[in-house]
Amino acid sequence: MTHLDHDICYQALKTRDVRFDGRFFTGVTSTGIFCRPVCPANTPKPENCTFFPSASAALNAGFRPCLRCRPESAPASAAWRGTETTVRRALRLIENGVLDEGNKLETLCERLGIGERHLRRLFQQHLGASPKQIAQTRRLMFAKKLLVQTDISITEVALASGFNSQRRFNDAYQKTFGFPPSHERKTLQSRPQTTKETILYFSYRPPYDWQGLLAFFKERAIDGIEQVTDHAYSRHISIDGHHGDITLTCEADKHRLKASIRHIPVQYLRDLSLKIRRMFDIDADPDAIAHDLSHDEALAPLIAQTPGLRLPGAWDSFEIAVRAIIGQQISVKGARTICSRLVGRINTGLFPTPQDISEANLDGLGLTGRRITTLKTLAQNWQELDGAAPLEKTLQDLCSLPGIGPWTAHYIIMRSFCEPDIYPLDDLALLRGLEKLGLPATKKDLHMRAENWRPWRAYGALYLWKAS
Repeated sequence: MTHLDHDICYQALKTRDVRFDGRFFTGVTSTGIFCRPVCPANTPKPENCTFFPSASAALNAGFRPCLRCRPESAPASAAWRGTETTVRRALRLIENGVLDEGNKLETLCERLGIGERHLRRLFQQHLGASPKQIAQTRRLMFAKKLLVQTDISITEVALASGFNSQRRFNDAYQKTFGFPPSHERKTLQSRPQTTKETILYFSYRPPYDWQGLLAFFKERAIDGIEQVTDHAYSRHISIDGHHGDITLTCEADKHRLKASIRHIPVQYLRDLSLKIRRMFDIDADPDAIAHDLSHDEALAPLIAQTPGLRLPGAWDSFEIAVRAIIGQQISVKGARTICSRLVGRINTGLFPTPQDISEANLDGLGLTGRRITTLKTLAQNWQELDGAAPLEKTLQDLCSLPGIGPWTAHYIIMRSFCEPDIYPLDDLALLRGLEKLGLPATKKDLHMRAENWRPWRAYGALYLWKAS
């Protein structure tokens, strides 16, 4: 299991340092519960503390979650950090439901191309729990979050959390937490019921550059789909044929984002939560990023000027791929104009799907014939691009399509999957950023400098973009 230094963890626990929230959990042997580092309860004695890298590991050791700090509300740890690529890919597939009820572990192993025994060993080494335990904990923790934050029925909570029946959900909940799901509702004050809007909260580790994210999205907002103000991001969404809207605001004093989701059935809330976490880079560890990148003297003042910079992710991977192709060798404003025309041509109020692009007439939008061919080819081959495949294979598959080179492929992966250790190769804006900082600005210089940013090359590129 990933090593956690007892003294360092205990010091963070004593100071209730919010920066460590979600990075470890404390099992208290005298009470049998486990807590977040920010728990308001009296600090336990050090000899009564056992530290775990994940909530799953704490549950697996027999501890129950604290009802005061509610571990299900903790910001998620950067799942890939300190783990092998295989574990990162496995976690991404688990998030997408590959191990939901009725699915076998061998299905996950087939997608990863490794044996079950090896996968279990990797999970135990890095996360302190088996793949099945991780999947079960994530389902139950999400259910706990819905029970506490919303008024939707327990039956709907079970469905939204990936359980096939309420009975199986009740049994798993009782076994894991020591009380039935209905117990969560008894301790809550009554709240107004609504069938049209669901409110969810997402904790993050401060600092969080919310205004920087809004500025990035506002400059690229597509007319008719997105709306960005000084305080909020909104967009029309569609999932499995259901149309709705979502609005994100930041509650900085509580270190969390607030998502207002309208007209979307509850069974899709987990998928939407994953999209929100990815798009707004909620699980980033800003202190670790700043610490490592500040070793670059050129980036250090930029980091001090803009703490908590986040990697702008994507609501939809195909959307980012289309935007990246349209944006090749033109300005951000020009790409936004063409994207808005494209949405108007399809006229659905949503970003076009691969089928829409395949069937649409794209002439007269300001696209070259070659660019139209690239978009059509991408749409026709999109289903074959597996987001859980090894990074190198995904890059290779993208670059094999006509009209997509290394810059486009790297940008798509950086934004689509919020990949922290990748950046658009040979990007002219990055070279201009180096020039403005008075540094050598050849492609070779950029690559050499970026190697020293690892594993945070995407964030280093973002800071250079700001400089340019």
